[in-house]
Amino acid sequence: MSSTPVAAAYLAELAARMGRLLEQNAGAIEAAADAVEKTAKADGLAYLFGTGHSHILAEEAHYRAGGLALAVPILSTPLMVHEGAVASTGFERMPGMVVPILEHYPMGANDVLIIASNSGVNTATIEAAGIAKTRGTTVIAVTSQEYSRQAAHGRTRLADIADIVLDNGAPPGDAITAVPGSELRVGPISTSIGAALINAIFAEVAVRLQAAGADAPIYLSANMPGAKEANDRLIARYKSRNRHL
Repeated sequence: MSSTPVAAAYLAELAARMGRLLEQNAGAIEAAADAVEKTAKADGLAYLFGTGHSHILAEEAHYRAGGLALAVPILSTPLMVHEGAVASTGFERMPGMVVPILEHYPMGANDVLIIASNSGVNTATIEAAGIAKTRGTTVIAVTSQEYSRQAAHGRTRLADIADIVLDNGAPPGDAITAVPGSELRVGPISTSIGAALINAIFAEVAVRLQAAGADAPIYLSANMPGAKEANDRLIARYKSRNRHL
């Protein structure tokens, strides 16, 4: 018997939910892969945006060993948690906050914007999706359909705007593990599942590109043979368009 039964139960439940992702999102995963592949072949960029903890998914894809170099994170300190977590909650709900941020990221019709938002209702998220749509950019949402339906209260959801919706299956509140003797729950899952979905799509695209005779722009881990030379070539290709390299 496990001496860490709660940890074991959490990991088992997370693994089970991971296992259902393809069945629940098969069409959306294919559509997202198609969109990112089209972007790659047009020498476009895959922008990634999220507020609060969801910004972690933008950083997960950025300059990632085994990841695509066309990934560009949209990062702004007020919307992140490292210098003011409480304040970031207020900023992500502030109308107009995202407008000047997106002026630094000239996404267009050849690009995609992947927006991660578990609740799918915060103002910055909704406005970012709307701005991208006006620019002709394909919007891919990584969100919880169940949570966003509960949180909306009549408001527009990210899932209502996005061209493609990937449902992470997270319950309202994100956490999946009950704390006995209370109504509290621990063990959030949206970050783990969101990262898995994005990496699965990028992996699909990379293999498709290679199969079509195009060199997939894949970063190598810095300690692998030939990594510096390969990565330097990719940095030279994308640095002028990725302000975070």
